[in-house]
Amino acid sequence: MTSIIIIGAGFGGLGAAIELTKAGYPDVTILERSDGVGGVWRDNTYPGAACDIPSALYSWSFAPNKRWGRRYSPQPEILSYIERTAQQFGVRGKVRTSVEVQRCEWVDGQWQVHTSAGVFTADIVIPAVGQLSHPVIPTIEGADSFAGPSWHSARWQHDVPLSGRKVAVIGTGASAIQFVPAIQPEAGQISVFQRHAAYVLPKPDGAHGRLHRALIDAIAPFSSVERGTIFSITEAVNHALIANSVGVAALKKIVETTLRLQVKDPALRAKLTPDYPFGCKRVLFANNWYSTMAKPNISLITEGIERIEPSGVRTSDGVLHEADVLIWGTGFAATSFLAGIEVRAGDLTLAEAWKDGAAAHLGINVPGFPNFFIIYGPYTNLGGSSIIEMLEAQTRYIVGAVRRVAHAGPITVRRQVSDAWDEEMQTRLRDSVWSRCDNWYREANGKITTNWPGQVREFQQRTASFNAADFEPVGPAPLS
Repeated sequence: MTSIIIIGAGFGGLGAAIELTKAGYPDVTILERSDGVGGVWRDNTYPGAACDIPSALYSWSFAPNKRWGRRYSPQPEILSYIERTAQQFGVRGKVRTSVEVQRCEWVDGQWQVHTSAGVFTADIVIPAVGQLSHPVIPTIEGADSFAGPSWHSARWQHDVPLSGRKVAVIGTGASAIQFVPAIQPEAGQISVFQRHAAYVLPKPDGAHGRLHRALIDAIAPFSSVERGTIFSITEAVNHALIANSVGVAALKKIVETTLRLQVKDPALRAKLTPDYPFGCKRVLFANNWYSTMAKPNISLITEGIERIEPSGVRTSDGVLHEADVLIWGTGFAATSFLAGIEVRAGDLTLAEAWKDGAAAHLGINVPGFPNFFIIYGPYTNLGGSSIIEMLEAQTRYIVGAVRRVAHAGPITVRRQVSDAWDEEMQTRLRDSVWSRCDNWYREANGKITTNWPGQVREFQQRTASFNAADFEPVGPAPLS
């Protein structure tokens, strides 16, 4: 029986386990470094944490959730859905929690997976650790000297009271625009340190009422029609960003109008106005970010940070901004795919293969690493739409690859196939909006390695069937 190890118990890993089990490959073990399933939705418990994709599209297609409470679901509801679905499809028992993977090594036709709980062996390894799982705290002089509590937003310390306290928030990305408004009524004073203003679109959020529930109960196809409609809308947003079409100007105008309506002070409004093309950095979604920035207990600071001191943050203009608590809203190491896990096949390591920037055919396969199938790898992140659609497309492709391995033995993608894919991705990304400013989509050398330069439908089409001709055998075929 073909044995499979999946690394990570988030949407990608659990979804793969479910599909592989349904396809007749039940010998699956999921190794999870934390104490529960859920991935980013387990880790990010900060106040106000919620999805910025409409709920109807943010679930597995094989297990649509017809009972979301809101149009944009909060973190606890998403985590509950993940846990419930994993149990329903029988894969929760396949998860080994509190097991951290340290090294994967291809030895004698199998993978040896070295972990904090010992060595596991498997025919196939599927890393599903995601692009947003490793929090980043920038190197700033004196960061370790701060006297009060400090944490990254993905490691929220709920036992630390914020009532009446001075809070310093460094970063204004997707997490900060959710947790700052959530803690603003409680905190005494919040100093928000911003390097670059974000484009923040309002989102049509709200609780699902009785009419929505009645439609779901009374009309059988309502949920699928709702999901399909939202998917089409997000595809249109994707296209607008990629093609830099007239739709971008319309979206930018919405941001500008919202900012003007919610922030009356022209000086503050200028600080909150981005100075780069729309979509070059991640476009954010919130209804109360701009209005929160105008609250009397909020200070938006755009001077550079010189250093952190025991009592606060000193900026380049010499001002010390006192703080009792320091919160990092500085995002994740998105381009550090599989960070912390050494992967080796013979004399080749993944770090060496990726020394000039990560690359993988279809975001899944790297030449020289047999039976190694990455989920949410290079070139699979989205500027809009639900990442679950991409994960499911990759999973369906991987099921076909596993079927090939089970019948014909180990395989690895042909280098010319992978190189051609990488060249295509770079050519398309070179002209994309993401190439027009510094952002977290880029490697240190400037290469964009995270994002998919097309619509989700195209990716689904290109991963619709496993193409054995793109691969070559590794070692002898199996005896059976």
